[in-house]
Amino acid sequence: MPEAAAAKGTRLEGAQTEADASRKVREMFTEIAPRYDFLNHLLSLEQDRVWRARTARRLRPILRWGGARVLDLCCGTGDLAFALARQGPAQVTGADFSHAMLMCASAKSKTHARDAKAGSAGHPAFFEADALRLPFADGSFDLVTTAFGFRNLANYESGLQEIRRVMKRGGTLAVLEFTEPPPGLAGDLYRWYCRTVLPKIGGLLSGNPNAYKYLPASVARFFHPDELASLMRKAGFASVEYQRWTLGSVALHTGIKV
Repeated sequence: MPEAAAAKGTRLEGAQTEADASRKVREMFTEIAPRYDFLNHLLSLEQDRVWRARTARRLRPILRWGGARVLDLCCGTGDLAFALARQGPAQVTGADFSHAMLMCASAKSKTHARDAKAGSAGHPAFFEADALRLPFADGSFDLVTTAFGFRNLANYESGLQEIRRVMKRGGTLAVLEFTEPPPGLAGDLYRWYCRTVLPKIGGLLSGNPNAYKYLPASVARFFHPDELASLMRKAGFASVEYQRWTLGSVALHTGIKV
C-alpha cells in the first residue's frame, strides 16, 4: 500500500499526536502569514489565482442562488472565499484556526467590499475555528469548500465527517488540493522544482525554511486523487469526481452529501 493511502492526517516533524500536529500546523501558518500571499503567487507562478478562480466558476450554479450558505474551510487569507463571493449573492463564511491568517483575510475585506458589484450579498465573514471541531449547527451549509488546507488536517476521516455534519443533505463539497503528478518528464520537473527550488526560495523569503520543506513532503504523503475520492465515498459522499489541472499537480474533488 502506498504511504499516501496509509496517511491518517498530516504530521510535522516532532508531532506525536493529532493535538501536536494541529498545534504545529497552527504555529507554522502563524509564522508565515505576513508573506503567505506573496509567496503563494510567486512560487506557483500566479497559478494559484487561476486554480481558485476556476474552482469558483465551477461552483457558480450554487453561488448564484441568493439563499445559499457557503463555508470555505481552512480559508487562510481568504482568497477562495473572495473568489466565491464574486460569483454571486450566496452568503460566504470563511473559517480557519490561524488567527494571523484571519487578520490578513479581514484586511482584504475592506478592498473586497469596495470593489464588490452592486447587488451582491456582500463580502465574506470570517471566523476562527478548528476544522475538526466546527462551531456550526448540523446541516448549516449548501456548499463547503477548502483550498490547499484539507491536506493539513490532523485527521482526514474526522475532517470529512465534521464537514458532512455541517452540510445540508444534497449539499456539495469541493476540495482543491495539490497532488503528485503522474510519472514522466513533466512530473519529474515538477517534483524537482517542489523539492529543490521551492523550499530554498520559500525559506529564504519567509524566514521559515521548515514550512517550505513541509509543503512538498506533505503533498508526497497525501492521497492520490483516486484514494481521496474513495475516502470521500466512504465518508458518505456520492457522485464523487475529480479533475486534474496543471500537469496533474492539482486536483479538484467534488461530492454530494447523501
